[in-house]
Amino acid sequence: MSSTSSIDQPNVITCKAMVAWEAGKDLVMEEVEVSPPQPLEIRVKVICTSLCRTDITAWESQAIFPRIFGHEASGIVESVGEGVTEFVKGDHVLTVFTGECKTCKHCESKKSNMCQVLGLERKGVMHSDQGTRFSVKGKPVYHYCAVSSFSEYTVVHSGCAVKVSPQAPLEKICLLSCGVAAGLGAAWNVADISEGSIVVIFGLGTVGLAVAQGAKLRGASQIIGVDINPEKYEKAKCFGVTDFLNPNEYNEPIQQVIKRISGGGTDYSFECIGNTGMVTTALQSCCDGWGLTVTLGVPKTNPEIASHYSAFLSGKTLKGSLFGGWRPKSDLPSLVKKYMNREIQVDEFITHNLPFEDINKAFTLMREGKCLRCVIHMPN
Repeated sequence: MSSTSSIDQPNVITCKAMVAWEAGKDLVMEEVEVSPPQPLEIRVKVICTSLCRTDITAWESQAIFPRIFGHEASGIVESVGEGVTEFVKGDHVLTVFTGECKTCKHCESKKSNMCQVLGLERKGVMHSDQGTRFSVKGKPVYHYCAVSSFSEYTVVHSGCAVKVSPQAPLEKICLLSCGVAAGLGAAWNVADISEGSIVVIFGLGTVGLAVAQGAKLRGASQIIGVDINPEKYEKAKCFGVTDFLNPNEYNEPIQQVIKRISGGGTDYSFECIGNTGMVTTALQSCCDGWGLTVTLGVPKTNPEIASHYSAFLSGKTLKGSLFGGWRPKSDLPSLVKKYMNREIQVDEFITHNLPFEDINKAFTLMREGKCLRCVIHMPN
């Protein structure tokens, strides 16, 4: 592996990365060349990265290949590009799939986390120059969500990284760069759950259980979890779920069961599966007048949502959520601090720890519903 001659003139780095060459096919360990950071970019030595369901959805379906997936990660700054003043070599960081430039209309409004400059990147390239920083034997390899953490080193825009305390364990807080933060934020920022309220959550994966944790911390009186996997109930209780419903065990629509046990419908419902049909079910499960449904899941198919107008005529609201409404640079440090102060649970979401070379096993575990989060540990 080549090294940097100075902080001002970083070289190309050759390292290992797990490359996806085709949709749905095992990732392949390759030697990749990682370019130096360009202006306003940083190069990061990835320490830990966890597998998110969105990585799997994209790996199974998207047509941009070859590609390095991964976006939920923690690492240490290896070098910085021209114009970067916020980071120096050695800083501990979380990578984020949506950035915060702090100067665009949305960032300045404080009402939104949909940065117009560093928002969700879908083309597999860097925000700054629409190019890639990875190659294998001269062939470009594309990015994922402007992060690509399934590599020993990666390059991200400085606006898509958050400096964190060096005391925070990188092998734990990587979960806060996406899934756990998204669920907590949906409960706190998007829905703003009130004390004593009734909540239903569809899908008890990491995001759904993080919503449950957020609802519990807000003092919800009843938290109903809906999932077709009965093995999830014991884990769900640890995060605050009070009632578990398996739709396969009922001969009536699950929304009718929910309305019955909640006394006419829930105050809040959350769709955390990525199934647009379930968005309609979630909307039907909340009460008239003020019922609020938040959708968080990313659908693989059928992206259009259909619902009868009467749901809205009766006063219900449907809201979307990206990263739980958190503005990464402004808000994530406080979330890390809450973890350090033991105010929120993060460790309990980690069901597996695997070495980098076993990343395909992590994909299998998640596809089979046998894990919440697999943390992938990079070689020292």
